[in-house]
Amino acid sequence: MLDKDGRMCRFNIAKQLTNVSFYSNSPITANIEKLLKNCKVVVFMKGVPEEPRCGFSNAVVQILRMHGITYESHDVLKDEDLREGIKTYSNWPTIPQVFINGEFVGGCDIMLQMHQNGELIEELRKAGIKSALLDKALKEEGTKHADDAK
Repeated sequence: MLDKDGRMCRFNIAKQLTNVSFYSNSPITANIEKLLKNCKVVVFMKGVPEEPRCGFSNAVVQILRMHGITYESHDVLKDEDLREGIKTYSNWPTIPQVFINGEFVGGCDIMLQMHQNGELIEELRKAGIKSALLDKALKEEGTKHADDAK
């Protein structure tokens, strides 16, 4: 599926899939909603950031580290109800899952794509989060312009 500019839009597909209404009075749904309100960026993953238990969770952790993002993580391997509940909540079958401002963004593939094409910096900016990669790029650009002026 392509977006209006002809680009791949896995991110848009993820957003469309999660627009499916899933409202339940279940305790796990209430718990997930509470977890999503605790921090602007929340990751449901296998393991913990210091010791991811799968390559996909590790990749998401590395992407967030490159951007210098403060986030909250939840190890779904420690809680089967959370593991299955988050899949139902987001209508997404795989782990890891990343949420920004309570909105499901995607898993590893989507995060990698967004990181590579710059969409992640924009989504973070919309959430009021400044990416360390953006700061680095701006500093390098400023240095380049200073060198050009010499």
